Amino acid sequence: MNVTTTFRHMEQSEALKAYAEEKLERVQKYIDGPLTAQVYFTVEKIRHIVEIVISARGVNTKASEATNDMYAAVDAVIDKIERQLKRYKEKLKGHKPGAEENGRKLSKKVFQAASIEASEEPVVITTRTETAKPMSVDEAVMQMDLLHKDFLVFTDAVSGDLNVIYRRKDGNFGLIAPQRA
Repeated sequence: MNVTTTFRHMEQSEALKAYAEEKLERVQKYIDGPLTAQVYFTVEKIRHIVEIVISARGVNTKASEATNDMYAAVDAVIDKIERQLKRYKEKLKGHKPGAEENGRKLSKKVFQAASIEASEEPVVITTRTETAKPMSVDEAVMQMDLLHKDFLVFTDAVSGDLNVIYRRKDGNFGLIAPQRA
């Protein structure tokens, strides 16, 4: 497991770093393959905030917790991530393994806002290629929850069509799918 720690507005503590790494060993049983974790320790006035971002073979999750004690915040955030990964693993048990790496390639561009508002050619700030992985709607909702995103672009595992699932303001989910003629 590769663990990176960042301390914000506080002194580095080897004891705190070792404690977080020890607790992260608990979540490794839920994920197959190499695991990368980023741990952020932040102090804001009297609040101690711990945020953990985990990336591993198609699974990305993050959680944060704020308490009055840094060690209690580590325990709480590890519990939160463990619940998320346990739920994710349980859902995967019901799905048949498919071609996970056969998703569609998408180009993601970020445009400069001022260039779009003006009547000139939009200025591209960054371009990144991503893969819309094949998954069911249930898996897409779960992945969206794990990543704390408002929408997710994915390839439907059954039809192979590109779909978008999004979180509505009323808490429900919407699905944008192409219509067959």
